[in-house]
Amino acid sequence: MTGASGGLAAGIAPALARDGFAHVTISYRTTAPSATVAAIEAAGARAAAVRIDFLDDPAAIEESLARAVREHGPFDTLVHAVGPLVAKRFDRSTLADYREMFDGNVRSAVLAARATLPAMRQANFGRIVFFGSIGSSETRPFRGLSLYQAAKSALVAFARSLALEEAGNGITVNVVVPGDIREKPLARALARERSAANPRRRPGSYEDVADAVRFLIASERDFITGAVLEVTGGLQSAAEPKAVQERHSFDS
Repeated sequence: MTGASGGLAAGIAPALARDGFAHVTISYRTTAPSATVAAIEAAGARAAAVRIDFLDDPAAIEESLARAVREHGPFDTLVHAVGPLVAKRFDRSTLADYREMFDGNVRSAVLAARATLPAMRQANFGRIVFFGSIGSSETRPFRGLSLYQAAKSALVAFARSLALEEAGNGITVNVVVPGDIREKPLARALARERSAANPRRRPGSYEDVADAVRFLIASERDFITGAVLEVTGGLQSAAEPKAVQERHSFDS
């Protein structure tokens, strides 16, 4: 699982271990992975962490991914949670922002898939899940998210096309869309005690997103591919402040 030293993925990775995955390998960029590794091991699986900066030079990323597959693979499941976000109006955006959005969200997914697909094809079994954004499957526009939304829409197009190409190899490719989840470590029990500005009227939690991932990667789920599953509490639009506030985040 990529980007799992922090954010939503840090809670999802141990959930996969509890589902019976014997070995869960995570990638990290800057945040120390020790807490996630400990949680995976406490859930009963072997754990490994590899440092991969998905904004690095492509050759360096491919080398890191190849080493991870060599030392900890082969992998039959890829949950790719890496996805930087820049909320900024286009007239204030730079080419560096553009590169970060597309390299971090799209190129990273392409390279991760290239590294893990050969073993899946050989085994005639595989599960891949990418993370989209609200409205990305419909190219829905939001102020301040022009580059981010464009990258996530490209990611959905890649995932759906890959799903068609790999279906005959027993490999499913799907997309999970988390809602506006501000507190990434928040457990569902606590989330149910709070209020939020979505139709469900409570904030989402990492457990809600984990449920969607677990559903899609189950071994028996071989007939669902090319799907986009929204975990948003019914939210249909990005949270849009009166004046777009610039923010920048990168999944660990």
